[in-house]
Amino acid sequence: MVSAVFHSPLDTSGAVPTTAPQPARASAPVAAAASAPAVASEPRMLKKRDFRAFWMRVLPPLAGFGLLVLVWELVAMKSTTGFPSPLATWQQALTVFSDPFYSKGPNDQGVGWNVLSSLQRVALGFGLAAAVGIPAGFAIGRFEFLSRMFNPLISLLRPVSPLAWLPIGLLVFKGANPAAIWTIFICSIWPMVINTAVGVQRVPSDYMNVAKVLNLSEWKIFTRILFPAVLPYMLTGVRLAVGTAWLVIVAAEMLTGGVGIGFWVWDEWNNLNVANIIIAIFVIGIVGLVLEFALIKLATAFTFEEVKS
Repeated sequence: MVSAVFHSPLDTSGAVPTTAPQPARASAPVAAAASAPAVASEPRMLKKRDFRAFWMRVLPPLAGFGLLVLVWELVAMKSTTGFPSPLATWQQALTVFSDPFYSKGPNDQGVGWNVLSSLQRVALGFGLAAAVGIPAGFAIGRFEFLSRMFNPLISLLRPVSPLAWLPIGLLVFKGANPAAIWTIFICSIWPMVINTAVGVQRVPSDYMNVAKVLNLSEWKIFTRILFPAVLPYMLTGVRLAVGTAWLVIVAAEMLTGGVGIGFWVWDEWNNLNVANIIIAIFVIGIVGLVLEFALIKLATAFTFEEVKS
């Protein structure tokens, strides 16, 4: 097979000399040496890109926090009412968080107990809202009669301020704690109802036509078609409802009293302890950020690619 392509070395008539391929062999190391720097430069370029991406992720948040601290320091320097500086607030925060779970009576407890009490109220109010709002959203989105029936009511009640519902709760439930839970319930139910209903209405009509052809029951339509398709919208409503509930509880606890992060803010204001108020603001923001991040991760895990885009 080799002789069919190359001339035999014994053939002297027009034979190609055996020394002809030698330069190609000699040039192979040169070519390899020439290509070696290009291969070696790829990790260096990747390192530079990774290093630049790292700083682009770290520097902007640090610059934002630095700007906040700078403005805060300028306000403290210009203030004539004893507004605490960032350093004084940090020192007070070390004192507050050195024992966050102390208890010296119902109106004197650590910040940890106040946060846990607020989270407990949020969990109860939000859980009741989810138990009512998600099924109601499925029903409103599934049946046109219910949609036409409840859409005007939702449009009327949804813009009402959360604190406007608090006196109704105090009148009906005769207690501050159930009134706060009621306020969370009525304010966090709307995002779940609306997003779930919109998700049901956006299910492709082909799916429902197939269900009619197969003569599926309502339970099978719900479990096999509606629930998987509506789940991303439903989780978005849940995320918005949790953010609303955490906002409402702080305002409700300021008015109802008891143990809670909102009551702690109001109590520290009565004591003219502005540093603790600023600490409470950061605590409220951090807890809300953690709740938001956890629900975003949960929603992303159950969201299809076309819904994410």
